[in-house]
This record gives sequence, C-alpha cells and structure tokens, in this order.
Amino acid sequence: MPITALLLSRRSLLIATIAGVFGVYRRPAAAFAATRAEDLAWSLSNEQWAQRLSPEAYRVLREEGTERPFTSSLDKEKRVGIYHCAGCDLPLFSSAAKFDSGTGWPSFWEPLAGAIQTKVDFKLIIPRSEYHCRRCGGHQGHVFNDGPRPTGKRYCNNGVALTFRPAS
Repeated sequence: MPITALLLSRRSLLIATIAGVFGVYRRPAAAFAATRAEDLAWSLSNEQWAQRLSPEAYRVLREEGTERPFTSSLDKEKRVGIYHCAGCDLPLFSSAAKFDSGTGWPSFWEPLAGAIQTKVDFKLIIPRSEYHCRRCGGHQGHVFNDGPRPTGKRYCNNGVALTFRPAS
C-alpha cells in the first residue's frame, strides 16, 4: 500500500474520531415535535390539536412530518393572496414571494415579517434550517439557500400546513 494512501487513511480516521467525540459531547438539545407556541392561547394539548386538524395536517404541523411532493394543490396556486398557517391562521407568506421551485412543494423567497421562527434540524444528520409558525409553533417546512433573488432563500413549505386566502 502506498504511504500516501496510508496517511490519508489515518488522517481520515483521526478526523472521524474527533468529529465523533465532539458530536457526542456537543450534540444538539432535544427538540419538541413542534416549537412551543409563542402565543399561550395556542398552547394546546396533542388531543386538542388532533381534533382541530386533519390526520395529515397533524402529522406535518405537530409531528414535523413531510407531505409527499406534488400532492398539494397550493404548489400550483397562481392567484394573488396570502398563505396562512393551517394550525392557527397566522398570515405567513404573500403570493408576491411565491415561485415555482420545481420541488413539488409551495416555495417562497421570503416570509411575512415576524411570521416564522427557525431552528436547526438534525433528522437527516446534515443540519438543515427548519421553520415554524411563530404563533402556534406548527412545523411548516425547511429553508434552503438556493432560492431566487432578492433573498436567495427557498422556504419550502408543506402545502397541508397552509391555507390560502385570495385577495378580494
């Protein structure tokens, strides 16, 4: 075996060991299924949420699930209006910030001011930015850095976590 391959192998092993030890002691704090509601009026029990929401909306909003791509009619919604949280009806996005990302989920380049909160999600090992409704804490989706100008962000939203209200 060439010396360079042996050194590369040892170096890789050392880096992996250090990363593993660091990960054990520096792991992220346990996260709730949904972020805590900022508005105490929306601090509902799991049973209350289950009564308010469809099973699929509950799975996404309260258990941080993901709906299948290309299943939401809101992905192709073209009318002018506002997208609201399906859990508490807080306005989250304007149709002016919506774009077709080709991913199969409604995508936006910017949320309404003060509408969402973000946290780091490690479910796929690689950290991602997850966002939730600021008022009820319901999981909406993930934000990526591959969106259009002016923000360069793609807020990839589960359609079942939204309701749409067309402008009058």
